[in-house]
Amino acid sequence: MAAEVLARGGAEVTIFDHMPSPARKFLLAGRGGLNLTHSENLETFLTRYGEAKDFLEPAIRAFPPQAVIDWCNGLRIETFVGSSGRVFPKQMKASPLLRAWLRRLQSLGVTLKTRERWQGFDGTPTILAMGGASWPHPGSDAKWVPVLQAAGIMVHPFKPANSRFLVN
Repeated sequence: MAAEVLARGGAEVTIFDHMPSPARKFLLAGRGGLNLTHSENLETFLTRYGEAKDFLEPAIRAFPPQAVIDWCNGLRIETFVGSSGRVFPKQMKASPLLRAWLRRLQSLGVTLKTRERWQGFDGTPTILAMGGASWPHPGSDAKWVPVLQAAGIMVHPFKPANSRFLVN
């Protein structure tokens, strides 16, 4: 999404993805229907974030659930509200949404380089969305950590953010 915003603002944008095809984790997330957001009113929606609410609220207000739906509709991807109140693409798949998004990015002049790993800073403004280290199959291998550390950027040790556990 940062690439789209920057390209609309006139920036020259290149996306590097070291995998053979882009957005593999996005596609894997879509296997369950691709829950995009929730349909409840914004004030109730914000309460769902518990202790993280204060930190996340400015970002969510800047891009609220209706904006997510409008963004999808702008890609000609229809959405619907499921019985749980969650919002899904009508096709219940991530791939049509991704294809439409990639076409939009291409029309904005965004360059996509696959099978190329980002090698470090070259003096141009850089936004990183690198993923962690937990899922190498779709690309989250953390091989970017040494590049940042070599540039003098501290990287905190990884810790689980989404894990399974048993409850009696």
